[in-house]
Amino acid sequence: MSYPDDLKYSDQHEWLRIEGDIATVGITDHAQGALGDIVYVELPEVGAEVAAGDSVCEVESVKAVSDIYAPVDGEIVEVNEALDGAEDVVNSDPHGGGWIFKIRLSDPSQLAGLMDASGYQSHLDASE
Repeated sequence: MSYPDDLKYSDQHEWLRIEGDIATVGITDHAQGALGDIVYVELPEVGAEVAAGDSVCEVESVKAVSDIYAPVDGEIVEVNEALDGAEDVVNSDPHGGGWIFKIRLSDPSQLAGLMDASGYQSHLDASE
């Protein structure tokens, strides 16, 4: 799998697409593959203030329940309501239609601590 160059990646396997002060967040193809078929996504609450590293929601697969972490500080401003009843989009289009939430960045300098696509691939290679 190649990872999109326009995204940032966390070591917890979340990706971010940055547009101004809003980051769209989802889980990486690697994460969805490790989880298996996603059967439920618990979306976070719009308006919630979160800190980087906080568990903000969960995804449930046929194998396990896994926390999704905030990769940066901010406020949840939107959730992907289209996942309700169509959770499998996280498996089929993890870096696109399978996004989970959008967060307004409180501290854009935190983006510097995230990985680019090649850094994320190196992170995956090192953990195998």
